[in-house]
Amino acid sequence: MEQDRQFSLWRGLRLSSFQIGSAMGDILITSIWNRILITNFGIPATPVGLLIALRYLLSPLSLWAGNLTDHRYFFGLRRTPVIWAGRLLMVLSLPLLGLSVSQLGSSAGDPLGWGFAALSSLLYGIGTLISGSPFLALARESAPERLQGVAISMVQTVLIIFFAVFGIVFSVWMPEFDLATFWQMIVVTMVVGGFFWFFAIVGIERRDATLLPAAAETRLREVVGVIWSDRRTRLFFAFLSLSTLSAWAHEAILEPFGADVFDLSMGETTRFNSYWQTATVLTLIIGGILWRKRPPESQKRIAAIGLLVMAVGMLGLVVVGVTGQNRLLILPLFIFGAGFGVFTYGGVSLMAVMSPDRHAGAYLGLWTISNLVAKGLGTFMGGVLRDLFLLRLGWSPGLSYGIVFLLQALGLAVSVAVLLRIDILGFARDTGRHVDQLDAQLAAAD
Repeated sequence: MEQDRQFSLWRGLRLSSFQIGSAMGDILITSIWNRILITNFGIPATPVGLLIALRYLLSPLSLWAGNLTDHRYFFGLRRTPVIWAGRLLMVLSLPLLGLSVSQLGSSAGDPLGWGFAALSSLLYGIGTLISGSPFLALARESAPERLQGVAISMVQTVLIIFFAVFGIVFSVWMPEFDLATFWQMIVVTMVVGGFFWFFAIVGIERRDATLLPAAAETRLREVVGVIWSDRRTRLFFAFLSLSTLSAWAHEAILEPFGADVFDLSMGETTRFNSYWQTATVLTLIIGGILWRKRPPESQKRIAAIGLLVMAVGMLGLVVVGVTGQNRLLILPLFIFGAGFGVFTYGGVSLMAVMSPDRHAGAYLGLWTISNLVAKGLGTFMGGVLRDLFLLRLGWSPGLSYGIVFLLQALGLAVSVAVLLRIDILGFARDTGRHVDQLDAQLAAAD
C-alpha cells in the first residue's frame, strides 16, 4: 500500500456513495419485504426471520473473501473484481424478492414463492458478505495510515445516514402495500444501487502488474492461525463481540418497551430508533471534524468513552422504565445514540489499526464476522430475556425491561475493561505501522 496517496474529501465522498445501494437493498429486504409477508400476508415471523438471518450463518464467507483479495489478483486488481461480483449477486437477488411476494400473496404456503424467497436471501447474503470486507479493506487502503480510521468511519457514517433517508423515502413511496409499487422500488434499487456500486470504486484501486509475481496466495487456515495466535487479536475479537452484542440487545424490544410500559402508539414507538440514530449521526459528524487529525492508534480512549456514555443511556432507560416517567424517555435515547456515535468512530479507527496491510482483508473479514454474529445474538438474547422476565416469571413490564437494559449497560461497561487490556500501540508497532514519538505519547496518554 502506498503511504503517500492523498485522501481528499471528494475521494471519501465517492467511496461513501457505495453505501447508497447498500442502504436501499437492506431496507427493501429487512424492513419492507418482511413487513409485507408478516403484516399483509399474515405469515408467521419465524420463517421470515430465519431467511433474513441467513446471512449470519454465512458470515465466515467474509473472512474467506477478505483473505482471497489479500493474495489473489484478478485482471491486475485485488479488491474491485470481488466487490463487483458480490454486488452483482445482490442485484440479481432483488427480482427474486419480487417474485416471492407475487407468489406468496396468492398463497402463503406456495413452495415456489418460498423457493424464490430462499434463493433471494441466499444470493443477497452471499453477495453482501463476499463484498463487505474487501470494500472496507479498499476504503482503508485508499488513505494514508493517519487517515485510515477516518476513511472507514466516513463510509460507515454515510451508511447510517442513508438508512434514515431511504427509510423515509420508501415509507412515503409506499405507505400501503401495492405489488406494482413494490416492483418499482425493486427496479429503482437495482438501477440506482447498481450504479453507485460501480461508480464509487471504479478506478480507486490502481492496476499494478509489477505486483503480480510477488502475490503468493496464503491458505486461509494458515492466516487464521497467525491471526488467532496473537493474544491482542483474540482480546480485540472478544471486545468487538461483547460490545456489539451489548449495543444491540435492545433492537427487538425497544418499541415493545414503549407499548408495554407506557401504552404508546405504534407511531410514537416507531420514532424511538430515529431519536438515537439521529444522535449517532450527529456525533459521528462532529467526531470526524474534531478527531480527524488524531492517529487511529490513539482512539482507544474515544471508543471507551463512547461505550460508557451508551451505558449511561441504558441506565437512564432503566430509571425511566422502573419509575414510569415517560416524559423523560427521549433523553436516555439521545444519550445512548450519542455514545454509539463516539464508540463507532473510535471503534472503526481501531479496526483499521488491527488490520495489518499484508492480511487486511482477512482481519476485516474476522471483525465483520464478530459484528454480524454478535449483533444477531444480541438481538435474539434481548428478546429471550424480555420474554423470560415478563412472560415466564410474571414480573412487571417496567422491571422486566429495566433488567434487560441493566444487563446491557453492564455488558457495555465490561467491554471497556476488555478494551483497556489490549495493547493497540504495541500491535501497531509490531505490524509495521509508522508510529512516531508524538503519536506514541498521545496514544500512551489515552
